[in-house]
Amino acid sequence: MNLDKYTNIALSTLKELISIQSFSKEENLVADVMEKKLSDFGYKVYRKGNNVWIFNKNFKEGKPVLLMNSHLDTVKPNEKWTKDPYNPEDVDDKLYGLGSNDAGGCLVSLMATFMALDETEQEYNRVFCASAEEEISGKNGFELVQDEIGRIDVGIVGEPTLMEMAIAEKGLMVLDCEAIGVPGHAARNEGVNAISLALKDIEWFHSFKFENESEMLGPVKMTVTQINAGKQHNVIPASCTYVVDVRTNEHYSNEKAFEIIKANVESDVKARSFRMNSSGIPLEHPLIQAGLEQRMDYYGSPTTSDQAIMKGFPTLKLGPGDSARSHTADEFIYVKEIGEGIEKYYNLLNGLKLTTNK
Repeated sequence: MNLDKYTNIALSTLKELISIQSFSKEENLVADVMEKKLSDFGYKVYRKGNNVWIFNKNFKEGKPVLLMNSHLDTVKPNEKWTKDPYNPEDVDDKLYGLGSNDAGGCLVSLMATFMALDETEQEYNRVFCASAEEEISGKNGFELVQDEIGRIDVGIVGEPTLMEMAIAEKGLMVLDCEAIGVPGHAARNEGVNAISLALKDIEWFHSFKFENESEMLGPVKMTVTQINAGKQHNVIPASCTYVVDVRTNEHYSNEKAFEIIKANVESDVKARSFRMNSSGIPLEHPLIQAGLEQRMDYYGSPTTSDQAIMKGFPTLKLGPGDSARSHTADEFIYVKEIGEGIEKYYNLLNGLKLTTNK
């Protein structure tokens, strides 16, 4: 493999993507860029919504299929940015720009590796997918196109992991909660304060420990992240609403965790969705064994990605960049991380022996 060639392709593509605003649900322009670029490289390009995908040029029916996926969308820049988020600025081996680390570096490194692998004959097929709406877990992202892509036996999800293998990740469930009291005058001994009722349940969320901890992912984690109550200083509020972020491990489906929560709090609790469950891949899987042979470290990830909505096949989260830089002001990725990412992806996948996922 000509590493310099593919690193240059990746870096030029990343700079082009950074220069275009691509918030979730607004990825159409970067999807246009990706569609044209892949077509220019000689691939038959498929697109649905703002999701773009291609298959390897020597695709042969019957071979196992590896998905190579990362996302096109970004969060919105926060007010602490001191640089232009849409100016791909290269300073001291750092490439600054919104989405450079999360997950543009992963996306272009996977794309470059995909093309490099097409120069050889592999014993498995590949599909590269640049997907939409990952940052909001939207239903018009990868979930929209999985059935159209067809059978997938294993997947690599490109997220910044310092090129360490995240072999498991926690699920996500967001709860909208409401404590309901009785209104009254604050100066009188009347009414039932909804804030006081909510505080009792919030303390439960803070202190409750689910029985089963995960060796790889640790305990289920519940965090109250938003709260709202009251309209006037002299009126006891009849309603206190709050939001809870719940991160589940593999011992509890989101539905099961929800049942336990409902049985222990007095507040009215509604889950926005149950679809983002914990996910992972066994250590004995050939992809992970190949990574261990390359001396890659592995861990369980506390954050959630498109792995959670990929159904019917195991997935590995792996990519250049550092998750700690994601969603931060003046986001960057080290330029050298792109080349290192391509090299490590290639060494992991070149000659990989896979079986079909039955």
